[in-house]
Amino acid sequence: MANYTAADIKALREKSGAGMMDVKKALDESGGDVDKAMELIRVKGLKGVAKREGRSASEGLVVAAVVDAPDADGQIGILVEVNAETDFVAKNATFIDLAEKVLGAAVASGAADAEALAASYIGEKTVQDVVDETAATLGEKIVVRRVARLAGENISVYLHRTAKDLPPQVGVLVASSKPAAEIAGEVAMHVAAFSPVYLIRDEVPADTVADERRIAEETSRNEGKPEAALPKIIEGRLNGFFKDQVLLEQAFARDPKKSVGQVVKDAGGEVTGFVRYRVGA
Repeated sequence: MANYTAADIKALREKSGAGMMDVKKALDESGGDVDKAMELIRVKGLKGVAKREGRSASEGLVVAAVVDAPDADGQIGILVEVNAETDFVAKNATFIDLAEKVLGAAVASGAADAEALAASYIGEKTVQDVVDETAATLGEKIVVRRVARLAGENISVYLHRTAKDLPPQVGVLVASSKPAAEIAGEVAMHVAAFSPVYLIRDEVPADTVADERRIAEETSRNEGKPEAALPKIIEGRLNGFFKDQVLLEQAFARDPKKSVGQVVKDAGGEVTGFVRYRVGA
C-alpha cells in the first residue's frame, strides 16, 4: 500500500491538473513520492500529446496588457486567448501562469497572429514548446488560439469573469482619443455585454447589407405591409440591424436613451477601434 493521503491526492491534482485516477496511479507507482509522481504524470502526458490533438479545447481564459507605442505616441493593447479542454484546468495555477508568459511573449515579440506568437520565445524555448510541455504536465490539449493588437491614443481594457471561480472569459480592448479615455472604460464594459461586430456602419460589408435589405423586404411583404409603405419599413428594419451590430449606434448600456456614439461625443472625444474575444466563441 502506497504511503500517501487524501491531502496528497488533492494537492497533486491541483498542481498537475490531471484526473483523480491518473493522480492515484502515479502516486501508487512512485510509492507515495509526490515529486516522482508529478514526474510520472509529465512523462505520461508527453506520450499522450498526439492523442490530445483531436480533442476540443473550448475552455480557457483571456489575458491583456497595454504598453506605450514605440514612438511614445499613444498606446498598444494586446489581447491573447489561451484554450484548454476543461474549466478545471482553466483555473489551474500552472495554466494561468502559462497564459501570462504567453502574453509577455506577445508583448515582447510584437506578434500579430497565433502562428507568429507560437514561434516567438519565452526564455530560450519557443512559445509552442512551452505550451506543449505544459499540456504534458496538465494532461490536456492546450492551444494559443488568437492574439490581437490594437493601437490608439488611449487603450482601455476590460476583462470579465463569467463565473467567480474562473479566470476572465471575455476580453475587450477599446481604442479612443485621449479626451474619451474615461468613458472608454465604460464603453469596453458595454462591448463585453452587447457584442457589437462593427465600429461604424461603413465597416459592414456591402453583401451583408444587401442580404439584410432583402430579408427585410421579404419579411415585410410576407406580413402583408402596404406596397407604398415598404421603402420606409425596409429602411427602418435595416437601421434596426445597424443598431444591433454597430457599436457606435447601439444604445449605451448605462444610458439607453443615448447611443454609444453620442455618449462618446458628449465626452469630447471619439472611439477609433475595439476588439472583443470570448473564450471558445
